[in-house]
Amino acid sequence: MIALIDYQAGNLTSVRKAFAAIGADLYDPATPRDLERASAIVVPGVGHFGATTALNRDWVAAIRTSVAAGRPLLGICLGLQWLFDGSSEAPDCPGLSLLSGTCYRLTGSATDAIKIPHVGWNSLAINQNASVVAGVASGSQVYFTHSFVAPVTLDTVAVSEHGEPFAAIVQRGHIAGVQFHPEKSGEVGLRILRNFVELT
Repeated sequence: MIALIDYQAGNLTSVRKAFAAIGADLYDPATPRDLERASAIVVPGVGHFGATTALNRDWVAAIRTSVAAGRPLLGICLGLQWLFDGSSEAPDCPGLSLLSGTCYRLTGSATDAIKIPHVGWNSLAINQNASVVAGVASGSQVYFTHSFVAPVTLDTVAVSEHGEPFAAIVQRGHIAGVQFHPEKSGEVGLRILRNFVELT
C-alpha cells in the first residue's frame, strides 16, 4: 500500500485516479504512525511552499524513518520542491533536505519575456538513465503549473526550460520527484508513476 499524504495543499482526486489507473493501492495516513505500513510514500502538492509547514516534526521524522528503511518516496510539484533544503518562496520554512539545493522563482532573462506561472505542456530533456524515466523518450511532453523550481543538480534526471532550464525530474536511489503533474500528463505521466511503483 502506498501512502498518499494529504496536508491540504491541493486536490488529490486526480492523483488517486492516476494511481488507480495503473492498479496501485493508495491509503491516506491520518497520523505519522500510519506510515509504518506503507510500502512507499507520495507527497503531492500545489501552491505556496509555506503549506509544507503542515508536515510538522512528527511527519518529517516518520517520512525520514521510512526513507531510511528503503521505502520509495515520490514528490509531485510542490512535493518535489519539499525534497530540497528549502525555497526562497518561504525562507523560514525548511525542506526535507533529502536533496541539496534551494528552490527559486522562475525569472527568465532580460531578453526573454515569459509568463509566470508556467502553465501548460512542455518537453522533457532526459539527461541521465534512471529507473523513474525507464521507457520515457527525451522530448516527451508533460503538464506543468508552477512558478518556483528546483535547481539542476547531479540528482536531476530530466530538465525542462521556461525562460531558463530547471529540474523537471529528480532521482537519487529510491527518492524521486517530478515538477510537473504526472496525473495530468497522459501516458507519459502514467509510465512515470508505474516506474515509481516498481521501486516498491
